[in-house]
Amino acid sequence: MTTDTARAHEELEKAEKELEMLRKRIVELRRAAGAQTVSDYTLKDRDGQPVQLSSLFGDNNDLIIIHNMGRSCRYCTLWADGFNGFRKHFENRAAFALVSPDEPSVMKEFADSRGWTFRTLSNHGGSFTRDVGFEKEGKVWPGVSTFHRDADGAIRRVGRAYFGPGDDFCAVWHVFDLLEQGADGWEPQYEYS
Repeated sequence: MTTDTARAHEELEKAEKELEMLRKRIVELRRAAGAQTVSDYTLKDRDGQPVQLSSLFGDNNDLIIIHNMGRSCRYCTLWADGFNGFRKHFENRAAFALVSPDEPSVMKEFADSRGWTFRTLSNHGGSFTRDVGFEKEGKVWPGVSTFHRDADGAIRRVGRAYFGPGDDFCAVWHVFDLLEQGADGWEPQYEYS
């Protein structure tokens, strides 16, 4: 190994440790930001029937909601396809569901076509996505919100993060970063030949 290569590996190791510390700091800051009490919103299930946010918790006191942009977004589809594989792991710790702005019938058809096994809900015509900060000026943004249900039934949002290429919520980008040319302009597709 040349001196330059050894130096580059040392710098890489140092940067990785700094990133690990920064991630821990971000977790601490998210927790320090405090929780936000939210209403018991009404969403729609796959058949268009009303579903209360409180009912999504089931026997859990914690709930993970994925905010998805719907059928029109290949990137959101990539994230959801990945979460499909993690569903059982998520549900071992907390309740888990995806919320889409699509109408229930569109969301149901698309989720079925992707083979998603997790619970999918529609916020079509509702204010939930906007009220929790994932819709601005009529545009829905992808991300995740985590909620906690207190002993008195109050629902608090305790965490949130936005999704985008290179984030910590989709391993594809990090694996591609290890390739010689990185993602090299790659974009997710609904189908691959």
